[in-house]
Amino acid sequence: MFELTVSEKVAVLTLCRPPVNAMNAEWVVAFHRQLDTLAARDDWSVLHLRSAQKIFCAGADLRQVHENFGRDMQSQLELGRGYQALFQRLQDLAAVTLAELGGATLGGGLELALSCDLRVTTPRVKFGFPEVTLGLIPGAGGTQRLSWLCGRPVASRLILTGEIVDGAEAHRMGLVQWCVEPDRLAHEAARIAQRCAGFPRLATAGAKSAILMAADPAADGFARETEVVRDCFESTATRELVAAFVTK
Repeated sequence: MFELTVSEKVAVLTLCRPPVNAMNAEWVVAFHRQLDTLAARDDWSVLHLRSAQKIFCAGADLRQVHENFGRDMQSQLELGRGYQALFQRLQDLAAVTLAELGGATLGGGLELALSCDLRVTTPRVKFGFPEVTLGLIPGAGGTQRLSWLCGRPVASRLILTGEIVDGAEAHRMGLVQWCVEPDRLAHEAARIAQRCAGFPRLATAGAKSAILMAADPAADGFARETEVVRDCFESTATRELVAAFVTK
């Protein structure tokens, strides 16, 4: 279901469950295993998600959803909570996460992408939450993360109407940060990943934690900024970088 490689501080996790990288309970377990493997290593600071299929991820395996109709409701609720927990773990990683979206990114696949810090795509890739057309909702964090990221108007437009938009429109909405031509996508994604990997992880992880706090009214993001600054000031890497800059 996944292939993992690590090189030059970038961990590349490739989704490879033909034909559309459909998500199910086994997929969740396998994804956690990949994150467990990375948690045991200290030679990476950026996680780059990509797909080996023409589609990035089409979302939940509807066969499993259909099977759950004949079971206790708890089975489907547990599956949904499993997706939520996995995507929260991804969001909380003390590392920069980048989603390279070279094919359709729909439903749970978009929820996966939204749990990453950075997203890059191409103009004609399709994005959307079609769940409402099946009498469902994006229940793996999509209603929350899309609202945080793009605001209530965009979240209402995509979720309540089931509209599918292309990469160019997704970029205008702020759903993705970069939109490049298809022949440049892999190069651009690798460039972004390498750029982030070139910075001290203490700084990028600390900055990420402070940014995430901005979505929580109960959190003191300013205090977190101060904590991160203190940690950076005490870091040898930071002192060396500042000294080199001043010397130049």
